[in-house]
Amino acid sequence: MKKFEERLERLEELSNAIKEPDIPLENALAFFEEGIKLAKSLEKDIDKIEGRIQILMNQPEIPDGKPELDLFSEQDLNDN
Repeated sequence: MKKFEERLERLEELSNAIKEPDIPLENALAFFEEGIKLAKSLEKDIDKIEGRIQILMNQPEIPDGKPELDLFSEQDLNDN
């Protein structure tokens, strides 16, 4: 799959091509169909990015800047 930026650039190209006054109807329809598919795939990517941002924004802050290692608490280490 092409990169996000490449797909966005292609969508812009299609949009400009459709605006040409002398474009044949068949070409315009084909460009429109390709544009819709690109727009849907870009929207899915944006939704994924927004989800990741929400996760990052909602993570609790750690005072000392060190990652929390809940899986390895001192109690667990002393039990071994």
